[in-house]
Amino acid sequence: MKLTSKTAAKFSPPIGKLDHIEFDDDLPGFGLRIRNGKASFVYQYAFGAGANRINRRITLGGFPGLPAEKARDVAQDLSAKVRLGGDPALDKKTKRAEARNTFGAIVDKFLEMRKATHRPSTHCEATRYLRDFAKPLHNLPVKSIARHNIAELLDSVSARGTVTTNRMRSTLSACFSWAITRGHADVNPVIGTEKLIEKSRDRVLSDSELAIIWKSVPDNDFGAIVKLLILSGQRRDEIAHLTWNEIDLDSGLILLPGERTKNKKPHEVPLSAPMKAILSSRKRIEGRDLVFGKRVEAIAGWGWRKDRLDTAIGQKIKVPWTFHDIRRSCASRMADIGILPHVIEAALNHQSGTKRGVAGIYNRSTYASEKVTALRKWADHVLALTTNVSNRPRRRRV
Repeated sequence: MKLTSKTAAKFSPPIGKLDHIEFDDDLPGFGLRIRNGKASFVYQYAFGAGANRINRRITLGGFPGLPAEKARDVAQDLSAKVRLGGDPALDKKTKRAEARNTFGAIVDKFLEMRKATHRPSTHCEATRYLRDFAKPLHNLPVKSIARHNIAELLDSVSARGTVTTNRMRSTLSACFSWAITRGHADVNPVIGTEKLIEKSRDRVLSDSELAIIWKSVPDNDFGAIVKLLILSGQRRDEIAHLTWNEIDLDSGLILLPGERTKNKKPHEVPLSAPMKAILSSRKRIEGRDLVFGKRVEAIAGWGWRKDRLDTAIGQKIKVPWTFHDIRRSCASRMADIGILPHVIEAALNHQSGTKRGVAGIYNRSTYASEKVTALRKWADHVLALTTNVSNRPRRRRV
């Protein structure tokens, strides 16, 4: 029987057969399948011989939704591919698997694999870039993502700044490179996209700007971290990831181990009175060693937290700033109030001219007492700024 829409409509399977295929007389492998009363067109083929013979079947579509004439055209195309050595059923299965192999699924696997090797801050940033900023790519099959998709995504992120865009680009590249090693991707579409030229930052916040930030932060863990950054000049993650065993209130010290510092050397941060007050006010959560936050991981979401802080500040600070600018500003303002450069570097655990190279080899002093004096003096200066001490009426001399 030649399968046409008319013959397919009239066809009835043999009595008692719930699953029957009636093949076309003209096109081998093209058939009408009646299964549980429902009709659909199929194409069936085989390749190999003997024990290696493999049978395949592809469902072309349901009848009468798919007319017999269109189904025949599809079957003829498939027949031509089989004659050329193709395997249409396997191709279809592969395409379905690739469709399920979305970028979003790869992101989850990548972040899980890298969690053990990433520093907490690095993992937090990678999560933000890949899960939040790269969300427009999540539903796309990994192998369908092209360079123009990456370029458009980076363009959309560029408003957040050159550094953020470049970090986003490198994180995407690392994710695709990992996907290639696991067979989830064949190429890295980030290669060839533009890397923006970064300018070295030299933004130094004024005393009034530091005071505005201090007064604008919320009364929560995030606000406490920002105030500690202003009072100590330490790196953001060193404070945000503080643990209770790194704090010795009795000795008045933060004791950072080498694995938590940029230069891999242990670092002692003397606690000024306001720093000690902030840390003493934190409530310890049973079973959680981290000082800040409530979840298992350290406090995160720096992007949206900074956005909210900027909203609270409004036009009081007109030039954009970053959290790292606070550290640079602390160093500059400390020098302005008379603290010596080598003491500032010791307090901030920063190595430049005074402790680098030969000078660092022979000068092993940690300047412990000088650091205590420096951070106390700096804290007094910050409190004077934030409590408007300078605006209080002076006592008249008698």
